[in-house]
Amino acid sequence: MNPQPAARPGPLQPDAVDALLLDTTPYLSCEECFERIDGHVEALLRNDPPDPALDRHLQGCAACDEEARSLAALLSEDGARPTPAG
Repeated sequence: MNPQPAARPGPLQPDAVDALLLDTTPYLSCEECFERIDGHVEALLRNDPPDPALDRHLQGCAACDEEARSLAALLSEDGARPTPAG
């Protein structure tokens, strides 16, 4: 049997390259993000200024950003999905 080599993935899309190169300082771990995400989303829904470190983390972390979006949708009165990371 002659197995076929795996197909090479295509080139990275520009948005994926941007996410990989994003400067996420000040650094905030996912664990720290999850500890602070409730207050951050509540502040966004009140139109308060976002936590800069957490906001930056959400811009570079798809998992945490999705958690924030889901929480915002759950907490918003009209079910809209605000964009926590802008």
